[in-house]
Amino acid sequence: MTIAIIAITLVGGAAAVWSQIQRPQQVRTGRGGFAGDGPVPVIAAASSRADVPVYLDGVGTVRALNTVTVRAQVEGKLLEVAFKEGQDVKRGQVLARIDPTTYQAQLDQAIAKKAQDEATLSNARIDLDRYTRLVASNSVARQQLDTQQATVSQLEALVKLDQAAIDNVRAILQYTTIAAPIDGRTGIRQVDEGNIVRGSDATGIVVITQLQPISILFTLPQQQLSDVTRAMAKGLPGVEAFGADNKTVIDRGTLQVVDNQVDQTTGTIKLKAEFPNQSLQLWPGQFVNVRLLIDTLQQVVVAPTAAVQRGPSGVFVFVVQPDSTVVVRPVTVQQQNETQAVIATGLQAGERVVTTGFARLTAGTDVTVTNAEQVPAPGSEPVATPRREQQRRPPGNRERRSEGPSSTLL
Repeated sequence: MTIAIIAITLVGGAAAVWSQIQRPQQVRTGRGGFAGDGPVPVIAAASSRADVPVYLDGVGTVRALNTVTVRAQVEGKLLEVAFKEGQDVKRGQVLARIDPTTYQAQLDQAIAKKAQDEATLSNARIDLDRYTRLVASNSVARQQLDTQQATVSQLEALVKLDQAAIDNVRAILQYTTIAAPIDGRTGIRQVDEGNIVRGSDATGIVVITQLQPISILFTLPQQQLSDVTRAMAKGLPGVEAFGADNKTVIDRGTLQVVDNQVDQTTGTIKLKAEFPNQSLQLWPGQFVNVRLLIDTLQQVVVAPTAAVQRGPSGVFVFVVQPDSTVVVRPVTVQQQNETQAVIATGLQAGERVVTTGFARLTAGTDVTVTNAEQVPAPGSEPVATPRREQQRRPPGNRERRSEGPSSTLL
């Protein structure tokens, strides 16, 4: 009997100890924390005042300011191609030469014809001078003098016609030397030496594209037109072009033109910006993301975007108090991007807001704050637990709890 009583007592004691071990440790305390857990580890950052630019984002297409298809203006055999594909050329630089033999012969013929007519004109003027003196002495009739005067006028007109023909043939002869009409870069050659080229050839000889400067055509919704026009009234707004990662700015330019009508099919307005393109990162036909600067907010309160939370009651942030507790503060966000938010109301510059570790936060929760700039890089050693916090934890959970803050911070 005694042995049975002792056995029952031992079983009951063991069950009580086991139930005590299995009982959840997270019993909420009056300060908003959890019994045995201590302050909640969080990452916080201080709000500040700064000048914040206001941008409008769009997608655009790179366009060359000038593009010229170089074609032959006369027909003939292509004797020489004086450029390399992809070469930068200057205005007036010789690109190709066409066989000038036929056109040189025509020029020589026109010059000879003019010389012949000038000789005839010279003889007619001598006769006219002679008839003028004879008429004065009544040796010839007045009619003969008038006829000679008309002959001289006809020959003078003929000489002018000859000169016009010479100018025309000389111009045609100059067309046999093909020069670059603009500064730019040549593309792929469309015809090889030895071929017969004509002015009617659709492909031409080569296409020259001006790359510096260069332009981007992009669109914005018509609802943003008023913001753009206000910015244009202050000057030429700045425009940034982004690379493929949509983060790297590859060039900066200025807005030049806003189209004079809205596209009714898409409800967008077309804009044109010009870029210096010194590093040749922009290429005709390329699609790029652009950002148009329309305004700058002066000395506004900014906070990390990660601190802005949204709930049933609206937008709020957790503000860390001097006694290491947090309060829920409703705020009004004027604008935000991936990194920072402009807080119109509800937050003052210098106040610390929680950016990471919201899962266990409520109003009045004790927290242990780590500044954002002190966060260890991924893969580094976990943050050491304070000695007094270790003392408050149950011995059985000390190792398990020490892993909690490290995983939260990382």
